[in-house]
Amino acid sequence: MDRSDLNDRLPAVVETLTQSVMAEPRMQHLDRVLLPNRDAIISAIKLLRQLIFPGYFGNQALTRQNLPFRMGELIIELSDGLFEQVRCCLRYREKIPGTIGNDEECRHCDHDAARIVSAFFDRIPAVREILATDVQAAFDGDPAAQSTDETIFCYPGLLAITVQRLAHEFYKLEVPMLPRIMTEYAHSLTGIDIHPGATLGSRFFIDHGTGVVIGETVEIGANVKVYQGVTLGALAPAFGQALRGQKRHPTIEDEVTIYAGATILGGDTVIGKGSVIGGNVFITTSVPPLNQVSAEPPKLKYRDRRPKSQRQGDFAVDFQI
Repeated sequence: MDRSDLNDRLPAVVETLTQSVMAEPRMQHLDRVLLPNRDAIISAIKLLRQLIFPGYFGNQALTRQNLPFRMGELIIELSDGLFEQVRCCLRYREKIPGTIGNDEECRHCDHDAARIVSAFFDRIPAVREILATDVQAAFDGDPAAQSTDETIFCYPGLLAITVQRLAHEFYKLEVPMLPRIMTEYAHSLTGIDIHPGATLGSRFFIDHGTGVVIGETVEIGANVKVYQGVTLGALAPAFGQALRGQKRHPTIEDEVTIYAGATILGGDTVIGKGSVIGGNVFITTSVPPLNQVSAEPPKLKYRDRRPKSQRQGDFAVDFQI
């Protein structure tokens, strides 16, 4: 086959693919309400990060004098972008036909979107206050950190927590889809998957972070530390949609530390205040306060594989690296 033969086949390929798309409605979005724009939401996250941490991201030449002007620029830009994306999400939820300019059927969406964005802006100072405790917890909890600046710039856990706390506000305002787009963007960057519905207490610290999963109905108290590979999940995911709206993920009380690889499942599971959960444990029942849970250490077996003629009796195992 040469290029000319390939070109001759292209119309048939297009027809076959078109038939495939039309035959599977679960994998196409045609003649329906316009979806939110993922790229626009990611751009809004980046602007929000500048708003939360002024002088760190975006324009770094900020002073006390020019800060109000920069805040004004960010708010205006965010106002336009967030209004349009929230509006799209509300139209999507109500299945309003997706023709551009169909404003008559969407006036209540406009009103609701304006109200939601206004309420979200009102909540940003409180989000900044609790994020300040997360920044401090990351610095206090990691002796490798040289400053809080380093935790803001470099720590994936803080990035994931920042985006989740912002997304959580939209989740509480009952905006569909947008909060999940936000947290999945952070997930793609950090490997940390925190559902926007999860409730996170103050001074929350995720160390290293890769592979952490925190489900929608998780409740986390104050001053909790979580290491990489931890799963706070549902006990019976096989039931799928039948469990929607139910408390299906664990509750973690104040002052709990959960070490790497631990799996804690179930909506009735409560990890009591001050407990320490060891690495690689599997927990589906509650743990009382001030308890330590650890897996039984593996039994190590050593075998001298040298021929008998070369063995010289017992030898000390050197674990130094």
